[in-house]
Amino acid sequence: MTALVLSTALPAHLASSATIPIPQPLYTQIKDALRSRILDGSYPPHYRMPSEAELGEEFSASRITVRQALGDLQKEGLIFRIHGKGTFVSKPRAFQNVTSLQGFAEAMSSMGYEILNQVRSCRCVPASRHVASRLRLNEGDRVVEIRRVRLLNREPVSLELTWVPEDIGMRLLTADLATRDIFVILENDCGVRLGHADLSVDAILADEDLTRALRIQDNAPVLRIERLTHDAQGTPIDYEFLYFRGDAFQYRLRVDRHRASTDTRATEATDPPVSVSRSASRA
Repeated sequence: MTALVLSTALPAHLASSATIPIPQPLYTQIKDALRSRILDGSYPPHYRMPSEAELGEEFSASRITVRQALGDLQKEGLIFRIHGKGTFVSKPRAFQNVTSLQGFAEAMSSMGYEILNQVRSCRCVPASRHVASRLRLNEGDRVVEIRRVRLLNREPVSLELTWVPEDIGMRLLTADLATRDIFVILENDCGVRLGHADLSVDAILADEDLTRALRIQDNAPVLRIERLTHDAQGTPIDYEFLYFRGDAFQYRLRVDRHRASTDTRATEATDPPVSVSRSASRA
């Protein structure tokens, strides 16, 4: 009986073709070429991009293909469109990493940005019910309220509203708030060791005050950060709202799945079991 031999080798013509890279779709090639021009400065911020017809002629592509490439670049935030005027290169956004507790100037100066502050007001006021509850004070207790516009390379990027208990805040009334972060003043001038901060992030539409302060249009999108900072002992000492221009700034956060899973398992192992009565479960 003749044994049947199975060969796993590819035919010569298939083996040679297997090493040939698959060409990228044309819209991807156009997108990559335009992205390179934006990132290397060939197309600077606010530069008016060539029209779809011009790009189609340059890359020998249909308008649909060009439009797909431009759509991807717009999703990446590299370009924006103005109806009736064309497509323009977006201005690069500054960003701050929220995995470490830093003041705005601390973070931005380390990346080479120039930071200036316009102090709109700095005064002692009675704490509202909400501010008092966040700082663990009684409603009406005196707090120092600070309003500042933060300028990044001479352009307004955020409005900050800050409340600090009076015993600490009195030092801020005479501090150089035009050039220094409040965190730096608290640590270096007031001897307060900072511990951690709780943040919440949402988006709102600019009201009249934000429109004037940030030089943006009415109802423009604004990133709102609510931050409550505690000292090393866990006492809340700095409560603030930070309003950032949506077109000029990003907050970035790295999330580690495995660490979260480990922390969850540790919590499940240490927390006592919870029992639920039948009546409670039905409710």
